[in-house]
Amino acid sequence: MKKENTVIVALAVLAALVATTWLILVAPGLGSNEVNMTRGVTQQSADHFELHMIVLWICAIIGIGVFTVMFTSIVLHRKSRNHTPAKFSHSTKAEIIWTVIPVLILVGMAVPATTALVKMEDSSGAEMTVKITGFQWRWKYEYLDEDISFISSLDPNSNAARQLNSGMVPANVDNYLLNVDHPLVLPVGKKIKFLITADDVIHSWWVPALGWKRDAIPGFVNEAWTNIEKPGTYRGQCAELCGKDHGFMPIVVIALPQDEYDTWVSEQLAEQGAAL
Repeated sequence: MKKENTVIVALAVLAALVATTWLILVAPGLGSNEVNMTRGVTQQSADHFELHMIVLWICAIIGIGVFTVMFTSIVLHRKSRNHTPAKFSHSTKAEIIWTVIPVLILVGMAVPATTALVKMEDSSGAEMTVKITGFQWRWKYEYLDEDISFISSLDPNSNAARQLNSGMVPANVDNYLLNVDHPLVLPVGKKIKFLITADDVIHSWWVPALGWKRDAIPGFVNEAWTNIEKPGTYRGQCAELCGKDHGFMPIVVIALPQDEYDTWVSEQLAEQGAAL
């Protein structure tokens, strides 16, 4: 019987370890079925991912320990084994231990979390500034250093496909509901400050690859910053329920090497000059 009990406890612990390992190490590599936090393309997003993993491992270890003790107690101290219950109702030593240890764990998690939050708010030293204004149901981008501005809306193909009786199959539209007519173009390797506000109701500017989101609130200006490390196209959406077309307010950021970004700026200035 003792050997059987040991086997049961060992299997329970092994199952917990396998499940935890799969969720933390294997599941993040499942591509479109990823269940872990998204890895981004900025140092901020990398810091947040590492912090997330540290906290996740701490929680996993605590969970394994708790369930191991629980299943061990259930198996080895069950009534069918004629186990005699302990005759105590209080332990000051135990209460001190289970109070001090959680406090130390929380403090240990709070220190790097606070450091990350402070870094998120530090937009000093920015090399360029972009003002973002949300309104139903578009985004306006203003490059304050370049005198460039434009409005970004849902791309025409997605907008047509979403209409009732359009005759279009949404699955056949590239990046359905996640594409725009005028994306926000930014250079890589440069610290960029964002000034985020709104003209009507509360919106929220969110691109997961950048590692943060900010509310766009009428009458207020929220600051944020980013430094994109890798060229590419990164997509996001309004993350605040803002009205009937909230789901049709995507965000697209195209990050370009500095020379390609300079070429894009020249083209935009030429187009806006020709339009005057």
